[in-house]
Amino acid sequence: MRRRNVTMTRRGFTMIELMAVLVILGLLTALVAQNYMKQVEKGRVTTTMVNLKSLHQAVLQFKFDTGRLPTEEEGLNALITQPTDVQGWESGGYLETTDLPRDGWGNEFIYELYPESGKPFVIKSLGADGQEGGEAYNADLYSTDAIFNRDSSGGTDTGRGTSGVPK
Repeated sequence: MRRRNVTMTRRGFTMIELMAVLVILGLLTALVAQNYMKQVEKGRVTTTMVNLKSLHQAVLQFKFDTGRLPTEEEGLNALITQPTDVQGWESGGYLETTDLPRDGWGNEFIYELYPESGKPFVIKSLGADGQEGGEAYNADLYSTDAIFNRDSSGGTDTGRGTSGVPK
């Protein structure tokens, strides 16, 4: 009897090889998604802080022009709509748009006169969760903290020490 040398040609991948590739792809996707979400949240914090600084400066300009701060009842709307009892209000308002900006999470900013900090006023965002207090991205952000510097690690220093905003 003659034996033939049969060479089997391998076609395709085994199930184990396919599963290994899928697991690796899944892990890579999870890492990329996690880093992406961190960057999105950092962007929201930065956007909020920039808007807080802009609104704070607009309120200061309002006070300079009119001799008083907006009341809590008028709130930030006094920057875009002239109050009836104000002289010296700048024609066109104090913002470049006719709408008030929102924080990075789509919530309205809160304007308070004479807060606990002892400052004449503060504008604040309640953070990602929209509630008082919180840590990390849920921490409240204040216009008095909106002047920030980049530290050597690329993080944001809000001037509040351990404000809860991740660096």
